[in-house]
Amino acid sequence: MFELKQVKYQDIIDIKELIIERNKVTCIIGESGSGKSTLIKLLNKLISCDCGEIYYNSKSLNELDSVELRRSVIMLPQTPAIFPGSIKENLLIGLKFAEKPLAEDEKLSSALQFVKLKKGLAEDADKLSGGEKQRLALARVILMEPEVFLLDEPSSALDEETEQLIIEAIVQYCRLNKKTLIMVTHSKKIAKTFAERTIELRNGKVLAEREE
Repeated sequence: MFELKQVKYQDIIDIKELIIERNKVTCIIGESGSGKSTLIKLLNKLISCDCGEIYYNSKSLNELDSVELRRSVIMLPQTPAIFPGSIKENLLIGLKFAEKPLAEDEKLSSALQFVKLKKGLAEDADKLSGGEKQRLALARVILMEPEVFLLDEPSSALDEETEQLIIEAIVQYCRLNKKTLIMVTHSKKIAKTFAERTIELRNGKVLAEREE
């Protein structure tokens, strides 16, 4: 699905060759500063490499419209954006940006249940805790039904028990719906438990790749 060839970005990323396969759960691990978040920003075209090529479905990212790409390849950053207004408005705003049909309240509530967020649609999103905001943003992404989920530390604000539940739910969703999940995580335990493939970075280079 993604193929990187001779990709360099500043002094952060230096990847000679890397393939990320379709319909798999891929975890990207490595120490802080190893280039994990930068790598998925490159895949989402939030930033562009200084040299080399990145391909998505055999097409160079340079040839793809950024907006169209991000409707298929959606990134959830470590500190997700929460917009002023209600939980319902925050769930719908992703669909509006993607120009997709708006979901009914029942589907919105189901998305909240999926991420274990026991809140009403009318509640103020800004009053949520950090972990609750992270789960709200994850529910918003799931409603958009992208082909590829790029998740940057999706459970960083969650306690260990909730982390396990949320990651298990999103992995199950991706496998059932034949989606591709690429997840940056600091947790080797999460990678070992859920990844089908693990990519380890060190100083911007691929240190190791392994099937789990």
